[in-house]
Amino acid sequence: MARTFFRKLLTYVSSEDDSDVLNEEADGQSSRHCSNRQRRKFIRRDHTQGHERLFRDYFAENLVYPSNLFRRRFRMSHPLFLCILNEVESYEPYFVQRRNNAGRLGLSLMQKITAALRMLAYEDVR
Repeated sequence: MARTFFRKLLTYVSSEDDSDVLNEEADGQSSRHCSNRQRRKFIRRDHTQGHERLFRDYFAENLVYPSNLFRRRFRMSHPLFLCILNEVESYEPYFVQRRNNAGRLGLSLMQKITAALRMLAYEDVR
């Protein structure tokens, strides 16, 4: 049954008259479809500044926020967070900071781990 269907399909597509009609319909649909498409708006985010702010707030020598706020936000101690950070960095290559196709730096290891752990801590995983 499938074999006869594909034979009919091949003979239909291989005939010159039918293929011209098929191409005209496809061109009409694609041009109509592209004209209605809207481009996405690009929002430039400064990932480097975000990393520096995160580091200054929770990991620098002179912390902006005290350790009890770190524990409340991440729901773990500071040394445990750093241990998880080091283990994940050595195990999973996704969390390593890379450049995108435009040559801009992506999110840092610390930003990615922070986002993942906050999702887990606040049960926001969908």
